[in-house]
Amino acid sequence: MAFSEPHISLPHPTHPDRKALLIFTQVFVPDPASVGQHIADVAFEMARRGHRVLVYTANRGYDDPSLVYPSRETLNGVEIRRLRFSSFGKRRILTRLAGTASFMLQALFIALFSPNIHAILFSTSPPLIGIAPSVARIFRRIPIAYWAMDLNPDQLIAMGRISSNGLPARLLEAANRFILSNSTLIVTLDRFMADRLRARARARLDHKIVILPPWPHDDRIGPLDHAQNPFRTRHALAGKFVIMYSGNHSPSNPLTTLLDASRQLQDHPDIRFLFVGGGVGKKEIDAFIRTHNPKNVLSLPYQPLSDLRYSLSAADVHVVSLGQAMVGIIHPCKIYGAMSVARPILFLGPQPSHISDLLNHHPFGFHVAHGDVPAAVQAIRHLRSLSPSQLFQMGKTAQLVVQQSLSQKLLCGQFCNHLQRMLDTSPRC
Repeated sequence: MAFSEPHISLPHPTHPDRKALLIFTQVFVPDPASVGQHIADVAFEMARRGHRVLVYTANRGYDDPSLVYPSRETLNGVEIRRLRFSSFGKRRILTRLAGTASFMLQALFIALFSPNIHAILFSTSPPLIGIAPSVARIFRRIPIAYWAMDLNPDQLIAMGRISSNGLPARLLEAANRFILSNSTLIVTLDRFMADRLRARARARLDHKIVILPPWPHDDRIGPLDHAQNPFRTRHALAGKFVIMYSGNHSPSNPLTTLLDASRQLQDHPDIRFLFVGGGVGKKEIDAFIRTHNPKNVLSLPYQPLSDLRYSLSAADVHVVSLGQAMVGIIHPCKIYGAMSVARPILFLGPQPSHISDLLNHHPFGFHVAHGDVPAAVQAIRHLRSLSPSQLFQMGKTAQLVVQQSLSQKLLCGQFCNHLQRMLDTSPRC
């Protein structure tokens, strides 16, 4: 498969103590995908600390490949290089694999031959991008940081797409062990994910692993009163009690229980179910609307980052979903945005899990098991019956948890401190 030859930028004249961080990610701002936004936070903070930060990413939108971004630009001191033929969208598995393969080949070339690089950061977009930095680690002795945001083949196995004993799973496992063994730093999102990685590796990882949840973008979001929210006016939500699911719609985060609950609550004209975002799981929402033509369900695409505060604050209750077999495999980071806008949480998923841990320690939401539609209906009716002051107190509790222990300033700062220590001990390459 043909792919464009990546441009390798020569470093700017810098202070001799300034280190260069290379980042590989298939998504990056302004793309709305969460992983790209979080990596951008880290990139911008490392640039603010005085490091040279060079990001290689795809030139097309992750969810919407018709979006084409500039091939070269600098944002907040971060040099961004967007590669051609590195993303063709998510709708077809073959085109998705083609984009991933092209991106990885280009990343391998860049990792091996970029001059004056002191460390490499990568995540799980695409899933096996860590192979390229791992090869660079072997041949160039560059320290590498692995930000594990989801785990495969675990997710594919849990969804029944591949067999745990099949060749694809064994190859993916071998690649994962190769990446883990060569990683200098491993950042994982919760204790369950850390346990899965420890079980996967053939050597002890305790000295490498750091557990840091993904932070909310509290520099861009915050609570907003309904009366001052143009999003509610624009979508005719005045006087409605809004149950919202916002973010990536995925089979890993099933919403069937919520949709079934919406059918049972059609006789409550003041309750609205709002699904905002994209992803392959959005097909279920759209098919439900076509089939049942409900008057209490509204589906909207991803909203611009500039409107995130308005869309999230439009909810009275936010729904967070985690598939029954997905504990430690994925991490529903959408909960932090909902907490930042001071809204109660309705969690659909298993326990124990990271979300059930939060709800067990802090009274800002309710937990319902997947498939228990009567419990979901009862929880929504109960939330609707609460007074504004009671709802406010639940939301305020959620917001305080974020401010005290899950804020962007705190968690992104800790993440960058770990990168800083890795850079400080890295050789000049």
